[in-house]
Formats: sequence, structure tokens, C-alpha cells
Amino acid sequence: MLLGKIIGTVTPALVYEGLEGVPLLLVQPLDKHRRPRGTAIVAADATRQAGYGDLIYYEGGREAALALDPWFVPVDHTVIGIVDGVNLREES
Repeated sequence: MLLGKIIGTVTPALVYEGLEGVPLLLVQPLDKHRRPRGTAIVAADATRQAGYGDLIYYEGGREAALALDPWFVPVDHTVIGIVDGVNLREES
């Protein structure tokens, strides 16, 4: 699972079969300290509840395609859930 923050939405001109009604969100990947890591990505929202500013966890690759219903639609990233909080132990 990967950590990210919703920074926007994407409105497609054409929707692929199987992705009807699935929101596409612009996600900024984050490191474990919630700092931006890399460039923004587009992710399908399996929760259908994530919104702007939400801290989320997402999956990439084959697992992302399997997380949607119907499964194995052509996506690279999928929002799996909304994060309530992040707690880290002090690093030694």
C-alpha cells in the first residue's frame, strides 16, 4: 500500500468500458512523513468517497486493476481507502 493525498479530479473525454461511474482522482504520492514524493498520478477511486485534501492509501500495478469491480480494468493506480491518521515510532 502506498500513501497519497488527493489534489484534484480528472474528467475524461471518453470512459473505458468497466470504468463507468468510477471517479478519477489526481493523487500526490507521499512518503511516510507525509512529504510529497515524485510527481502526481491519476488513480481510479474504488471507495467512490475520497475527495480533495483527503489522505488516502492506494495500490499500483496489477493489484490496482484487481481492486475495481469489474476487476482487471486498465488502470495503473487505484485508491483503496481513506486514512484517518499516521503514527510513526521514533526511529533509532
